[in-house]
Amino acid sequence: MEKYRLERDSVGEMQVPEDALYGIHALRANQNFDITGHKMSRTFVKNITLIKKAAALVNGEAGFLSREKMDAIVWACDEILTGAYRSSFIVDAVQGGAGTSANMNVNEVVANLAILHLGGKRGDYSLVNPNDDVNMAQSTNDVIPTAGKLAVLELSKKLLRNLKKLDEALLGKSEEFDDVLTIGRTQLQDAVPMRMGQAFHAFSVAIKRDIARIEHSLLSMRQINMGATAIGTGINTESAYFKGICGKLSELFGEKLSRAEDLFDGTQNIDGFAEVSGALKTLAINLSKMCNDLRLLSSGPTTGLEEIHLPARQNGSSIMPGKVNPVIPEVVNQAAFLVIGHDVTITMAAEAGQLELNAFEPVVFYQLFESLSALNGAVKTLTYNCIEGITVNREHCENLVQRSVGVVTALNPYIGYKKAADIAKESLKTGESVRSLILKEGLMSAEQLDKVLDPHRLTEPGSGDPVK
Repeated sequence: MEKYRLERDSVGEMQVPEDALYGIHALRANQNFDITGHKMSRTFVKNITLIKKAAALVNGEAGFLSREKMDAIVWACDEILTGAYRSSFIVDAVQGGAGTSANMNVNEVVANLAILHLGGKRGDYSLVNPNDDVNMAQSTNDVIPTAGKLAVLELSKKLLRNLKKLDEALLGKSEEFDDVLTIGRTQLQDAVPMRMGQAFHAFSVAIKRDIARIEHSLLSMRQINMGATAIGTGINTESAYFKGICGKLSELFGEKLSRAEDLFDGTQNIDGFAEVSGALKTLAINLSKMCNDLRLLSSGPTTGLEEIHLPARQNGSSIMPGKVNPVIPEVVNQAAFLVIGHDVTITMAAEAGQLELNAFEPVVFYQLFESLSALNGAVKTLTYNCIEGITVNREHCENLVQRSVGVVTALNPYIGYKKAADIAKESLKTGESVRSLILKEGLMSAEQLDKVLDPHRLTEPGSGDPVK
């Protein structure tokens, strides 16, 4: 039979499993918030714990916390930071109370580990108290947004690394395919000649822009409101703690963090998270558009465009033998849809704050962390399982250029738009090449025509320079 200990809070009494490291607050939250079935992000819990360690060190060094308690709390935090005790963090990712349950779940686990370290029994908060000791000089309202920002910074590092690798892969393909001529398309209709390398270079430029956009959005994540406590007044903080907490947390986190210029603003407004989400949404849009292009260019293999070949990664059908589908671009499309939807949620939650606090940070973090994770996985698989293995159908692309009437655009300065349109229509109707029709009607000399219709010349600025 499971044994229990009795814990009390301002609501009443509750039986908590005797061997549990969490306490009454986390248990109430677990029962109240059975929402997503997903527990709090590991990265989020890790960074709440890091804040607890920083606070204990500052409070201990300033003499507000006994050396014995400080050492026990720091030991407990270090144990959690190893990744252990994951099962003790039982609160759903989406929770009421602006994250108080997340904060208290960590406070209780830290306290009980510290108690055990001191030789006590779980739940004996006379030795180390979750509120008075672990949460000393803190509030949910400065701990939770700060932990959210640290988690975003940490998760973004992986995404940015993988985006830079994607950019390198795209640049590699742009160089590899730079001599492959094909026909560009506008509104899915033939346009004018281009090099396949130019298409991949354009993908690369968009990704570079996404990297810069994300990096800029992360600037606000380095401005934290630690020391603000409940609403920005810093109630219950000693000056030594207030002055020291940002520096200590910077030291432990490994990045320079600064205090928000206005602690009321830093506590009530979460537009910084919306800014990051917006940058991720834009990345998702660019990735999805790129993958749409890859799926179109590789369509076939006999009845589609078939200009490029994507690496075959798995069977494409349970009924059609030999069918191979563009599964990597497809999964990236789906990750993009997910992120775009998350951005709507984050936008609404950021707007819904009232007065001195936004109560909806839990759903913001749940969706934002998932966006970062999904994009990281999508970018990684796109790079290694798709882009790096793409090959081009050179002969087919060359035939497209030879057959296309798109080159007729280059003749406008020499024979006029209307005549060029007539030539294009005739070519499409009869199948005779544009070159042959121009020569037949004596509109231009063969030498001049060769120069004007040189596809290499047509793929760079300056193609409009007169040719004699």
